[in-house]
Amino acid sequence: MPTPLEETPDSQANLALGVIGNGSVAALIDGRGRIVWCCLPRLDSDASFCALLSPQREGGDWAIQLEDFDHSEQHYLPNTAVLVTRLFDRHGAGVEIVDYMPRFRSRGRFYHPVLIARRVRPRGGAPRIRVLLRPLCDYGARAPQTTSGSNHIRFLLSDVVQRLTSDVASPMIERALPFILERPAHFVLGPDETLTHSSADFIHHTLERTLAYWREWVRNLSIPYEWQEAVIRAAITLKLCQYEATGAIVAALTTSIPESPGSARNWDYRYCWLRDAAFTVRALNRLGATRSMEEYIRYVFNLVAADGEREIGPVFGITFEHELNESQVESLEGYRGMGPVRVGNDAWRQRQNDVYGSVVLASAQTYFDRRLEHPGDEISFRRLERMGKMALRMAEQPDAGLWEFRGRAAVHTYSAAMCWAACERLAHIATELGLDEHARDWHDEAVALHDRIMARAWNEQLGTFVDAYDGEHLDASLLLLADIGFIDAMDPRFIATVDAIGEKLGRGDYLFRYIAPDDFGAPETSFNICTFWYIDALAATGRKERARAMFENMLAQRNPLGLLSEDISPNTGEHWGNFPQTYSMVGLIQAAMRLSRRWEDAL
Repeated sequence: MPTPLEETPDSQANLALGVIGNGSVAALIDGRGRIVWCCLPRLDSDASFCALLSPQREGGDWAIQLEDFDHSEQHYLPNTAVLVTRLFDRHGAGVEIVDYMPRFRSRGRFYHPVLIARRVRPRGGAPRIRVLLRPLCDYGARAPQTTSGSNHIRFLLSDVVQRLTSDVASPMIERALPFILERPAHFVLGPDETLTHSSADFIHHTLERTLAYWREWVRNLSIPYEWQEAVIRAAITLKLCQYEATGAIVAALTTSIPESPGSARNWDYRYCWLRDAAFTVRALNRLGATRSMEEYIRYVFNLVAADGEREIGPVFGITFEHELNESQVESLEGYRGMGPVRVGNDAWRQRQNDVYGSVVLASAQTYFDRRLEHPGDEISFRRLERMGKMALRMAEQPDAGLWEFRGRAAVHTYSAAMCWAACERLAHIATELGLDEHARDWHDEAVALHDRIMARAWNEQLGTFVDAYDGEHLDASLLLLADIGFIDAMDPRFIATVDAIGEKLGRGDYLFRYIAPDDFGAPETSFNICTFWYIDALAATGRKERARAMFENMLAQRNPLGLLSEDISPNTGEHWGNFPQTYSMVGLIQAAMRLSRRWEDAL
């Protein structure tokens, strides 16, 4: 059902946003149908629409403004990435905006251009609107050069030329002149090419095919019986975070949304962390959406081939960039003015040893899933073995850990356990391929590494696992030890660790990733994926009622369109951190799959 959104023109930025996309680009749209974030021509490019991060000059958005605006409502068309926003004025008139990016099969391949399509039509009365199309260049530093014709406007943006084709006269858009909307208006902002059909015909044709694509994609998901709508929306959102040209999966679509107010924990997440992407792949695999796995593995193997025998970094650009040098953008003041705005991410310089296990776990299903057109074989196994060899070499070396500490290093328990997981899965894969000698070797290495980790990561005095070898602290990554098979969920040592984490890191129905101060002080917001990990661990250890209650609370914290950012303030329930966060949507899917009643029991 549509969600009513009461807003005023000067309301501050928030994360009650919808996302549209098509595997090439994506955009964030606020509750009044204003595009406030979109990077062109790809997910990590210059933000041509950057209003979300407060540009110092006017613009950075694309709005359909309704005169005498009163209220709005918004919803997705069911089982699609097509967003509908309805604006109503104080006299009972209104308009409906349909936003999407085309995606469908055409001529044996996917059609997913760098293109935003919008249809605006009246809904009663005589609505009076104006169109404000104000992209910017160089992260808000300057306005683009433009040229226009009778039915189009060309924008020379930083990295691409985009052409707006519309059945609204160009001067009405260029000068933002108000007019009465008497019939549907159509807007196509895409490649600098002449449309072969009218903008109305183009939208009619591509909208129907895009709707059909998404509905067919959803129909093939293996969803749980309960919480279907939430899982479907999470799955579509994850799909929109994959850059299909290479297979890379970004951690989020934004940069520099603070993890907590004024914290300067502002990072650029528009890149592919091998760990985060592996979580996304595993979640989609559980739903039967295996195409993303195949595309991601292609991306990883391209990285491995380029790196030779070097260590593998934790994060890369979506077109295989290794160096993501971090800088600050002065032309954007930041989300609610809370800078700095960063472009690039210096995490590429770090050692994060869990990445080897992440890649192997994300790839393992290809060797066992008979549905795949190109299942894993001995050739791909030889490539994957390189991850195992690196895991053995790096398992007990200090690293920054999955939380990417910038000021300290340790032998982190989670990193070591993921290296064990790489060896253990390679043993299983080798057995499946009939490579018995390889299977024995990997099994022996896994057993020996497991024993060493248990000896150093268990703190007898505390009676729990700890975050690092011979350490004294807890962190939420320890909740994953059972999920990756390192220890049985009903082992008393794991149960004791889960209980201790809930006591030390829990804040009501939310969980922090850790509480010890880091480079930026003590964390102030809960980390959504950690809350979901805790829910999953509670369920695995037999506390399903408590797990379900916490899960229902997390569902209630989603924004009006069913999406989550990275963090939540336990005190206010407000969303913080980059958006939409793949980690968070992964956690929702996994917890729902764990907790839902089975179809067989429900029907």
